[in-house]
Amino acid sequence: MPAIVGILILVFTFTSFRFSNLIYILVFIHCTILIIGGHYTYAEVPLFDWIQETFNQSRNNYDKLGHFAQGFVPAMITRELLIRKQVVLKHNWLNFIVVCIALAISATYEFIEWGVSLGMGEGGDSFLGTQGYIWDTQSDMLYATIGAIMALVTFSKFHNKQLKTITFDRNRT
Repeated sequence: MPAIVGILILVFTFTSFRFSNLIYILVFIHCTILIIGGHYTYAEVPLFDWIQETFNQSRNNYDKLGHFAQGFVPAMITRELLIRKQVVLKHNWLNFIVVCIALAISATYEFIEWGVSLGMGEGGDSFLGTQGYIWDTQSDMLYATIGAIMALVTFSKFHNKQLKTITFDRNRT
């Protein structure tokens, strides 16, 4: 469902606010992660079963990849919105605000997971994918925070180049 909602938002806003190509690629990757997790359930993704067995892990950690992406991709989307809409005029605050927003998105998602789990009753544990790990919610938010920071560290310069191109193209037309 989150992948479908995200795609619909991008489709309906494409003519009024076109994101950089980097954002569309990242959203595609994130949607793929979500769809695979939804298909197999996060606790049973076959590749991560192999990783679990090979590295003698106590659980299938595919959901951690999903939460990492849940920080990484929204951070880049937020960064582009804040820069292009000139919401944050002092760039020394930009990274801090982006990480805070990514963490807020992650926390909101954890609230939604909790609510759905309560509503599902017995099936709630399998929906959450905690696999008996009592710190699952906190570690999910940590992975999202790490994802947001990694996005800024690894892609900010490249993203800035793409944003300059978008600005240049709009000024020519």
